[in-house]
Amino acid sequence: MRIDQLVTPAVLVDAEALEANLDAMSEALPGSRLRPHVKAHKCTELARLQAARGHTGFTCATLREVEGMAAAGLGADLLLANEVLDARRLGALDARVTLAVDSLPTVDAAAAGGVREVLIDVNVGLPRCGCAPERAGELADHARSRGLEVRGVMGYEGHLMLQADRAVRERGVSESMQRLAAAHTDVGGPVISAGGTGTYALNRVATEIQAGSYALMDTAYAALELPFRPALEILSRVLSVSADYAVADCGLKALGMDHGNPRVEGAAVWFCSDEHLTFAPEASVAVGDWIRVQPAHIDPTLAYHERLHLVSGDQVLESWPIDLRGW
Repeated sequence: MRIDQLVTPAVLVDAEALEANLDAMSEALPGSRLRPHVKAHKCTELARLQAARGHTGFTCATLREVEGMAAAGLGADLLLANEVLDARRLGALDARVTLAVDSLPTVDAAAAGGVREVLIDVNVGLPRCGCAPERAGELADHARSRGLEVRGVMGYEGHLMLQADRAVRERGVSESMQRLAAAHTDVGGPVISAGGTGTYALNRVATEIQAGSYALMDTAYAALELPFRPALEILSRVLSVSADYAVADCGLKALGMDHGNPRVEGAAVWFCSDEHLTFAPEASVAVGDWIRVQPAHIDPTLAYHERLHLVSGDQVLESWPIDLRGW
């Protein structure tokens, strides 16, 4: 199949760029040093490529991702790096599942749901989930009193991932990891889990890095000049042409927009609406022309699509279901 036979908007993944990205990260973080985050691609076929490179432990963000990975035979060591208040679906799986906890209720939910292992989630600067570092020890004690194995700690320095100044980013990572290391002293266990694509080379404390976006990349991460190539684009078609602008069929329902507008080479993107992308092309375009749209945030973009198409040039090599979507 050629890409011009696909129904747009369609997810294209350049096979050569994907392989190069996977190889580059595997060289930087071999084996268990990398715990790939599947929320970035939500595709078990892509996860198999990561596992084939020796990364057999995975990070998940949702119950659906954990269940899908286990069903695909990729459940050797799954971390749900998110708090849940009903863990029964996790406890029922034939897989090794570790759950993030940051409070007494989430510890109790893990125990009640049949989960056997946890990480104490620590707030290292991102105002999201995670306990205060000084509370980590007491939560670990409570978890052990409920019969849980505490594998260690995790802390996500997500507020630093897209910091443009590398020196500022590095200082921030160091400060965040000092907090996590202090919590780990109180908690114990072999695991210190942290990091992501933007900080993987700067984090010198974590025993494992939870990077995910490196495989496909987006324009936000590309701005950091990381050693990974843009591998994903959304194929779109021009629907309407006016004097100063054109409109393509790739709007809010096909793109993650929280990091800003997507990029179209040779054009200025004006805005996106539900089904449309309005852009001003540098050269003339006609109705029916094909364009390629580069999203600013890969994770939510893929949640909108059912399949991705692995391509080489204009040829579709394979089509993979984005089978970890949903909750």
